[in-house]
Amino acid sequence: MSHAATKWAFDQPELHRDMKPSEWAVLMVLADCHNPVNGCFPSQDYICNKTNLAERAVRDQLTHLRARGLIAWDAARENGKRGSNRYRLGFEPDFQPANSAGSSEGEATGEIAPEQPADSDSLNRQNLPPNLVREPVKEPVERAGEGEEDPKKIDKEGWALIKDWPGFDGMPKEPAMRVWRKLSADDRALAKRRFPAWLALLKAQKKSHVPAPSTYFSERLFDAVADVVEAKPTAILAPPFGPVWGAVRMRTLLTPPVEAPPAKGFMAALLAQDDAKGRQARLTRQATHGWPVVNRMQDAAESRRGVTVAPDLEAFAGLMEPVKVGSEMWQRWLVEHEKRGWPWLPDPGQMPVVYFPAGGPEGLEQFEQAVRGNHDAQQAAE
Repeated sequence: MSHAATKWAFDQPELHRDMKPSEWAVLMVLADCHNPVNGCFPSQDYICNKTNLAERAVRDQLTHLRARGLIAWDAARENGKRGSNRYRLGFEPDFQPANSAGSSEGEATGEIAPEQPADSDSLNRQNLPPNLVREPVKEPVERAGEGEEDPKKIDKEGWALIKDWPGFDGMPKEPAMRVWRKLSADDRALAKRRFPAWLALLKAQKKSHVPAPSTYFSERLFDAVADVVEAKPTAILAPPFGPVWGAVRMRTLLTPPVEAPPAKGFMAALLAQDDAKGRQARLTRQATHGWPVVNRMQDAAESRRGVTVAPDLEAFAGLMEPVKVGSEMWQRWLVEHEKRGWPWLPDPGQMPVVYFPAGGPEGLEQFEQAVRGNHDAQQAAE
């Protein structure tokens, strides 16, 4: 993984405040897979598994990230077949945004076009070296004029829609294509997106005949069904040491500790001592056994695995601030953990910062009020 990539990805929600949690989760997976030498080669299946998003949702979020100018990708080929793409991230020195960055092309239909990510490879190829061999362009690339639609793209989408039309085998398809070309871009997007739901409606109505595609287009039969609203994510990925991860960890530490198992022998005698050694032993034992949820989070963080949390917990990120590893504030937090008998963080490796509640240990009371529903404290923290 590249810590520079992860740090860059952490900052994007603050710069793009309309960024959805699912979009940020995909960006964090790309950053986690980035290798400073070999690049970034995660397969689509790998991204789906890491984010718990469906394939279509992952494609949509990749499109949105490209439209923001945050990522681009190069199609890769392995043994003559399409493999995992080489993703380029906006922090890289040689990064060039895709031609479609900043435009709405592709978002109207929810499709990734025409450089859509490979979906045939279920292996994670993030450690493969980049394919440096590029075939020369044999023919000039035709580009549509600025603001104009590409006729080739329109025809490609139309043929893809009608080629397997039920009951249409052997029938002439050009008449349907002529109607398709006359539709507006928005109507073509609706016709394409609603086609599966329209077929399901015919089946539910026990229709024995499927109207021809020219009829479907010209009579706007796709208006008979509504768009399926994409379900909101039930969970988001909180990367280790980040703002959401740190907020969930600290909120848990502010709850009463779990009672440790009974001690025996020498340890029981040491814990019973009413002196400095006894108090230290009790704090150490509390840190080991008091918050098992935090211990599991920190064990996972050692291997750079985040934690899956409810989307509404993302709001806690506004209560956090980055603390430079090894800084004076870092030492103050270490002392606070020792004083309270809290488990201290695992080694963050090359992470430059770790997130703690804003204002240092003195801000813990305000943080606690905010995460427990005190709206006044939350607004003050924001």
